[in-house]
Amino acid sequence: MPQGSSHRPHQVAVIVDEGTNPFEVGVATELFGLPRPELGLPGPLYEVTLCAPAPEIRMNHGFFTLTGVRGLDAVDRADTLVVPGRPDNVVPRAPAVLDAIRRAHARGTRVMSFCTGTFALAEAGLLDGRPAATHWRWADSFRRLHPKVLLEPDVLFVDEGDLLTAAGSAAALDLGLHVWRRDHGAEIANHVSRRLVFATHRDGGQRQFVERPVPDVRDESLAPLLEWAQERLGEPLTVADLAARARVSPATLHRRFRAQLGTTPLAWLTGERVALACRLIERGEERLDVVAARSGLGTAANLRNRLRRVTGLSPSAYRRRFGAGAGEALVT
Repeated sequence: MPQGSSHRPHQVAVIVDEGTNPFEVGVATELFGLPRPELGLPGPLYEVTLCAPAPEIRMNHGFFTLTGVRGLDAVDRADTLVVPGRPDNVVPRAPAVLDAIRRAHARGTRVMSFCTGTFALAEAGLLDGRPAATHWRWADSFRRLHPKVLLEPDVLFVDEGDLLTAAGSAAALDLGLHVWRRDHGAEIANHVSRRLVFATHRDGGQRQFVERPVPDVRDESLAPLLEWAQERLGEPLTVADLAARARVSPATLHRRFRAQLGTTPLAWLTGERVALACRLIERGEERLDVVAARSGLGTAANLRNRLRRVTGLSPSAYRRRFGAGAGEALVT
Protein backbone atom coordinates (compact mmCIF):
# COMPACT_ATOMS: atom_id res chain seq x y z
CA MET A 1 0.00 0.00 0.00
CA PRO A 2 1.22 3.51 -0.69
CA GLN A 3 2.39 5.43 2.34
CA GLY A 4 1.01 8.76 3.34
CA SER A 5 2.84 11.90 2.25
CA SER A 6 2.71 15.62 2.82
CA HIS A 7 0.82 15.92 -0.49
CA ARG A 8 -1.91 13.37 0.16
CA PRO A 9 -2.48 11.66 3.50
CA HIS A 10 -3.25 7.95 3.38
CA GLN A 11 -7.05 7.76 3.43
CA VAL A 12 -8.58 5.50 6.11
CA ALA A 13 -12.31 4.77 6.01
CA VAL A 14 -13.98 3.20 9.06
CA ILE A 15 -17.33 1.46 8.52
CA VAL A 16 -19.78 1.96 11.40
CA ASP A 17 -22.57 -0.60 11.12
CA GLU A 18 -25.63 -1.18 13.30
CA GLY A 19 -24.34 -2.45 16.66
CA THR A 20 -20.67 -1.63 16.06
CA ASN A 21 -18.49 -1.52 19.18
CA PRO A 22 -17.63 2.13 20.02
CA PHE A 23 -14.27 1.19 21.51
CA GLU A 24 -12.94 -0.17 18.23
CA VAL A 25 -14.13 2.90 16.34
CA GLY A 26 -12.23 4.91 18.95
CA VAL A 27 -9.13 2.76 18.41
CA ALA A 28 -9.21 3.48 14.67
CA THR A 29 -9.58 7.23 15.17
CA GLU A 30 -6.95 7.29 17.94
CA LEU A 31 -4.46 5.43 15.76
CA PHE A 32 -5.03 7.13 12.44
CA GLY A 33 -7.12 10.26 13.00
CA LEU A 34 -5.16 12.38 15.49
CA PRO A 35 -2.70 15.13 14.56
CA ARG A 36 0.84 14.13 15.53
CA PRO A 37 2.99 17.25 15.85
CA GLU A 38 5.56 15.22 17.80
CA LEU A 39 6.62 13.59 14.50
CA GLY A 40 7.75 16.94 13.14
CA LEU A 41 6.24 16.31 9.71
CA PRO A 42 4.71 18.95 7.42
CA GLY A 43 1.33 17.25 7.35
CA PRO A 44 -0.66 14.22 8.57
CA LEU A 45 0.26 10.75 7.40
CA TYR A 46 -3.29 9.42 7.70
CA GLU A 47 -6.75 10.94 7.41
CA VAL A 48 -9.83 9.16 8.85
CA THR A 49 -13.38 9.21 7.53
CA LEU A 50 -16.23 7.51 9.42
CA CYS A 51 -18.92 6.14 7.12
CA ALA A 52 -22.17 4.26 7.66
CA PRO A 53 -24.99 2.63 5.67
CA ALA A 54 -27.60 5.02 7.11
CA PRO A 55 -27.70 8.67 8.27
CA GLU A 56 -28.27 7.54 11.87
CA ILE A 57 -26.61 4.41 13.32
CA ARG A 58 -27.18 2.94 16.78
CA MET A 59 -23.95 1.50 18.12
CA ASN A 60 -23.50 -1.39 20.55
CA HIS A 61 -26.54 -1.77 22.87
CA GLY A 62 -27.68 1.74 21.97
CA PHE A 63 -24.99 3.35 24.14
CA PHE A 64 -24.23 5.75 21.29
CA THR A 65 -26.05 6.93 18.20
CA LEU A 66 -23.83 8.16 15.42
CA THR A 67 -25.07 10.87 13.08
CA GLY A 68 -23.60 13.25 10.55
CA VAL A 69 -21.06 10.83 9.02
CA ARG A 70 -20.40 10.04 5.38
CA GLY A 71 -22.23 7.40 3.40
CA LEU A 72 -20.58 4.20 2.24
CA ASP A 73 -19.39 5.92 -0.94
CA ALA A 74 -16.45 7.11 1.20
CA VAL A 75 -15.11 3.55 1.02
CA ASP A 76 -14.48 4.01 -2.70
CA ARG A 77 -11.81 6.65 -2.03
CA ALA A 78 -10.05 4.83 0.81
CA ASP A 79 -6.54 3.42 0.79
CA THR A 80 -7.31 1.40 3.93
CA LEU A 81 -10.71 0.22 5.14
CA VAL A 82 -11.25 -0.61 8.82
CA VAL A 83 -14.18 -2.85 9.82
CA PRO A 84 -14.75 -2.85 13.61
CA GLY A 85 -16.58 -5.68 15.35
CA ARG A 86 -20.01 -6.04 16.90
CA PRO A 87 -21.37 -8.61 19.38
CA ASP A 88 -24.29 -10.01 17.31
CA ASN A 89 -22.19 -12.02 14.89
CA VAL A 90 -24.87 -14.47 13.79
CA VAL A 91 -27.02 -11.62 12.45
CA PRO A 92 -26.15 -11.01 8.79
CA ARG A 93 -24.53 -7.71 7.90
CA ALA A 94 -26.42 -5.22 5.79
CA PRO A 95 -25.97 -6.03 2.07
CA ALA A 96 -24.75 -2.47 1.46
CA VAL A 97 -21.97 -2.95 4.03
CA LEU A 98 -20.86 -6.25 2.49
CA ASP A 99 -20.95 -4.73 -0.99
CA ALA A 100 -18.79 -1.83 0.20
CA ILE A 101 -16.23 -4.22 1.69
CA ARG A 102 -16.12 -6.28 -1.52
CA ARG A 103 -15.78 -3.14 -3.66
CA ALA A 104 -12.93 -1.85 -1.55
CA HIS A 105 -11.01 -5.11 -1.72
CA ALA A 106 -11.60 -5.46 -5.46
CA ARG A 107 -10.08 -2.04 -6.14
CA GLY A 108 -6.95 -2.84 -4.11
CA THR A 109 -7.84 -1.19 -0.82
CA ARG A 110 -6.12 -2.65 2.24
CA VAL A 111 -8.89 -4.10 4.42
CA MET A 112 -8.51 -4.46 8.20
CA SER A 113 -10.93 -5.91 10.72
CA PHE A 114 -10.90 -5.43 14.49
CA CYS A 115 -12.10 -8.22 16.79
CA THR A 116 -15.31 -9.75 15.39
CA GLY A 117 -15.14 -7.54 12.33
CA THR A 118 -13.53 -10.68 10.88
CA PHE A 119 -17.06 -12.09 10.59
CA ALA A 120 -17.94 -9.28 8.17
CA LEU A 121 -14.87 -9.95 6.02
CA ALA A 122 -15.70 -13.65 5.95
CA GLU A 123 -19.36 -12.96 5.17
CA ALA A 124 -18.22 -10.79 2.27
CA GLY A 125 -16.30 -13.82 0.93
CA LEU A 126 -12.83 -12.32 1.28
CA LEU A 127 -11.30 -14.86 3.66
CA ASP A 128 -12.06 -18.26 2.12
CA GLY A 129 -8.88 -20.32 2.04
CA ARG A 130 -6.92 -17.64 3.88
CA PRO A 131 -5.71 -17.38 7.49
CA ALA A 132 -7.48 -14.96 9.82
CA ALA A 133 -7.82 -14.07 13.49
CA THR A 134 -10.84 -13.27 15.62
CA HIS A 135 -11.66 -13.13 19.33
CA TRP A 136 -11.15 -16.50 21.04
CA ARG A 137 -14.64 -16.32 22.59
CA TRP A 138 -16.29 -16.54 19.15
CA ALA A 139 -13.84 -18.96 17.52
CA ASP A 140 -16.23 -21.94 17.55
CA SER A 141 -19.08 -19.85 16.16
CA PHE A 142 -16.81 -18.48 13.46
CA ARG A 143 -15.75 -21.99 12.39
CA ARG A 144 -19.37 -23.12 12.12
CA LEU A 145 -20.37 -20.11 10.03
CA HIS A 146 -17.23 -19.88 7.90
CA PRO A 147 -15.59 -23.32 7.64
CA LYS A 148 -13.53 -22.37 4.57
CA VAL A 149 -11.54 -19.73 6.46
CA LEU A 150 -8.24 -20.87 7.99
CA LEU A 151 -8.92 -19.50 11.46
CA GLU A 152 -5.89 -19.04 13.72
CA PRO A 153 -7.65 -18.99 17.08
CA ASP A 154 -4.74 -18.20 19.39
CA VAL A 155 -2.89 -15.25 17.82
CA LEU A 156 -3.19 -11.49 18.27
CA PHE A 157 -3.47 -10.63 14.59
CA VAL A 158 -2.85 -11.92 11.09
CA ASP A 159 -1.29 -9.82 8.33
CA GLU A 160 -2.01 -11.22 4.88
CA GLY A 161 -0.90 -8.08 3.07
CA ASP A 162 -4.21 -6.94 1.62
CA LEU A 163 -6.28 -8.43 4.46
CA LEU A 164 -5.43 -7.89 8.12
CA THR A 165 -7.45 -9.25 11.04
CA ALA A 166 -7.08 -8.49 14.76
CA ALA A 167 -8.25 -10.90 17.43
CA GLY A 168 -9.78 -8.50 19.95
CA SER A 169 -10.27 -4.89 20.94
CA ALA A 170 -6.83 -4.52 22.54
CA ALA A 171 -5.28 -6.53 19.71
CA ALA A 172 -6.65 -3.84 17.39
CA LEU A 173 -4.05 -1.53 18.94
CA ASP A 174 -1.36 -4.12 18.26
CA LEU A 175 -2.47 -4.41 14.65
CA GLY A 176 -2.71 -0.64 14.23
CA LEU A 177 0.84 -0.14 15.51
CA HIS A 178 1.96 -2.97 13.24
CA VAL A 179 0.47 -1.01 10.31
CA TRP A 180 2.27 2.16 11.41
CA ARG A 181 5.50 0.15 11.53
CA ARG A 182 4.81 -1.46 8.17
CA ASP A 183 3.95 1.86 6.51
CA HIS A 184 6.47 4.19 8.17
CA GLY A 185 9.07 2.15 10.06
CA ALA A 186 9.88 1.29 13.67
CA GLU A 187 11.04 4.77 14.71
CA ILE A 188 7.75 6.50 13.89
CA ALA A 189 5.73 3.57 15.27
CA ASN A 190 7.64 3.97 18.54
CA HIS A 191 6.56 7.63 18.77
CA VAL A 192 2.93 6.61 18.24
CA SER A 193 3.09 3.82 20.83
CA ARG A 194 4.67 6.13 23.41
CA ARG A 195 1.82 8.60 22.98
CA LEU A 196 -0.63 5.73 23.44
CA VAL A 197 1.36 4.50 26.46
CA PHE A 198 1.10 1.06 24.89
CA ALA A 199 3.58 -1.71 24.13
CA THR A 200 5.57 -0.78 21.04
CA HIS A 201 5.56 -4.25 19.55
CA ARG A 202 3.71 -7.44 20.34
CA ASP A 203 4.16 -9.92 17.55
CA GLY A 204 0.97 -11.12 15.88
CA GLY A 205 1.80 -14.72 16.75
CA GLN A 206 1.62 -14.15 20.50
CA ARG A 207 -1.21 -15.75 22.40
CA GLN A 208 -4.53 -13.92 22.75
CA PHE A 209 -5.45 -15.19 26.16
CA VAL A 210 -2.68 -14.56 28.67
CA GLU A 211 -3.34 -16.08 32.06
CA ARG A 212 -2.24 -13.94 35.00
CA PRO A 213 -2.35 -16.09 38.15
CA VAL A 214 -2.11 -14.39 41.54
CA PRO A 215 1.63 -14.40 42.33
CA ASP A 216 3.02 -16.15 45.39
CA VAL A 217 5.17 -13.10 46.12
CA ARG A 218 4.21 -9.44 46.16
CA ASP A 219 5.89 -8.43 42.88
CA GLU A 220 6.84 -10.72 40.02
CA SER A 221 6.63 -8.03 37.37
CA LEU A 222 9.03 -8.53 34.49
CA ALA A 223 9.29 -4.78 33.86
CA PRO A 224 12.63 -4.22 35.66
CA LEU A 225 14.17 -7.22 33.89
CA LEU A 226 12.90 -6.10 30.48
CA GLU A 227 14.29 -2.60 31.00
CA TRP A 228 17.65 -4.04 32.08
CA ALA A 229 17.80 -6.30 29.02
CA GLN A 230 16.76 -3.55 26.58
CA GLU A 231 19.78 -1.52 27.68
CA ARG A 232 22.09 -4.47 26.89
CA LEU A 233 20.77 -5.89 23.63
CA GLY A 234 24.19 -5.62 21.99
CA GLU A 235 25.71 -7.88 24.62
CA PRO A 236 25.66 -11.68 24.28
CA LEU A 237 22.61 -12.06 26.52
CA THR A 238 21.05 -15.50 26.83
CA VAL A 239 17.93 -16.80 28.52
CA ALA A 240 20.18 -18.09 31.27
CA ASP A 241 21.52 -14.55 31.77
CA LEU A 242 17.97 -13.21 32.05
CA ALA A 243 17.08 -15.91 34.56
CA ALA A 244 20.18 -15.17 36.62
CA ARG A 245 19.36 -11.47 36.64
CA ALA A 246 15.81 -12.25 37.81
CA ARG A 247 17.19 -14.74 40.36
CA VAL A 248 14.97 -17.55 39.15
CA SER A 249 15.51 -20.73 37.18
CA PRO A 250 15.17 -20.64 33.38
CA ALA A 251 12.01 -22.77 33.71
CA THR A 252 10.44 -20.29 36.13
CA LEU A 253 11.41 -17.38 33.88
CA HIS A 254 9.81 -19.15 30.93
CA ARG A 255 6.56 -19.58 32.89
CA ARG A 256 6.54 -15.90 33.89
CA PHE A 257 7.11 -14.74 30.30
CA ARG A 258 4.28 -16.97 29.13
CA ALA A 259 1.97 -15.71 31.87
CA GLN A 260 2.77 -12.00 31.60
CA LEU A 261 3.72 -11.53 27.94
CA GLY A 262 2.30 -14.54 26.14
CA THR A 263 5.68 -15.38 24.60
CA THR A 264 9.01 -16.99 25.48
CA PRO A 265 12.12 -15.21 26.78
CA LEU A 266 14.05 -16.10 23.63
CA ALA A 267 11.31 -14.89 21.30
CA TRP A 268 11.01 -11.62 23.24
CA LEU A 269 14.78 -11.08 23.18
CA THR A 270 14.98 -11.76 19.45
CA GLY A 271 12.05 -9.43 18.75
CA GLU A 272 13.67 -6.60 20.72
CA ARG A 273 16.93 -7.09 18.84
CA VAL A 274 15.18 -6.96 15.47
CA ALA A 275 13.34 -3.78 16.53
CA LEU A 276 16.66 -2.20 17.54
CA ALA A 277 18.21 -3.23 14.20
CA CYS A 278 15.31 -1.54 12.41
CA ARG A 279 15.85 1.67 14.36
CA LEU A 280 19.59 1.65 13.61
CA ILE A 281 18.93 1.26 9.89
CA GLU A 282 16.33 4.03 9.96
CA ARG A 283 18.79 6.35 11.69
CA GLY A 284 21.29 5.90 8.87
CA GLU A 285 23.67 3.11 9.90
CA GLU A 286 24.81 1.60 6.60
CA ARG A 287 27.08 -1.25 7.70
CA LEU A 288 25.24 -4.51 8.23
CA ASP A 289 27.95 -5.94 10.45
CA VAL A 290 27.68 -2.90 12.74
CA VAL A 291 23.87 -3.14 12.86
CA ALA A 292 24.10 -6.86 13.63
CA ALA A 293 26.67 -6.34 16.39
CA ARG A 294 24.95 -3.38 18.06
CA SER A 295 21.56 -5.10 18.02
CA GLY A 296 22.91 -8.39 19.34
CA LEU A 297 21.97 -10.36 16.21
CA GLY A 298 25.60 -11.31 15.72
CA THR A 299 26.14 -11.66 11.99
CA ALA A 300 24.93 -9.93 8.86
CA ALA A 301 23.47 -13.23 7.68
CA ASN A 302 21.40 -13.61 10.87
CA LEU A 303 20.30 -9.99 10.60
CA ARG A 304 19.10 -10.52 7.03
CA ASN A 305 17.20 -13.67 8.01
CA ARG A 306 15.55 -12.16 11.10
CA LEU A 307 14.64 -8.87 9.44
CA ARG A 308 13.09 -10.59 6.44
CA ARG A 309 11.11 -12.90 8.72
CA VAL A 310 9.67 -9.99 10.73
CA THR A 311 9.24 -7.28 8.08
CA GLY A 312 9.23 -9.21 4.81
CA LEU A 313 12.09 -6.97 3.60
CA SER A 314 15.83 -7.35 3.17
CA PRO A 315 18.00 -4.81 5.05
CA SER A 316 18.61 -2.91 1.80
CA ALA A 317 14.91 -2.82 0.95
CA TYR A 318 14.07 -1.77 4.52
CA ARG A 319 16.55 1.10 4.36
CA ARG A 320 15.30 2.25 0.96
CA ARG A 321 11.77 2.36 2.37
CA PHE A 322 12.36 3.78 5.85
CA GLY A 323 15.95 4.92 6.28
CA ALA A 324 17.88 8.14 5.95
CA GLY A 325 19.56 8.56 2.57
CA ALA A 326 16.94 6.53 0.72
CA GLY A 327 18.18 4.83 -2.39
CA GLU A 328 21.76 4.23 -1.23
CA ALA A 329 22.91 0.63 -0.89
CA LEU A 330 23.85 -0.87 2.45
CA VAL A 331 27.55 -1.59 2.84
CA THR A 332 28.09 -5.25 3.67
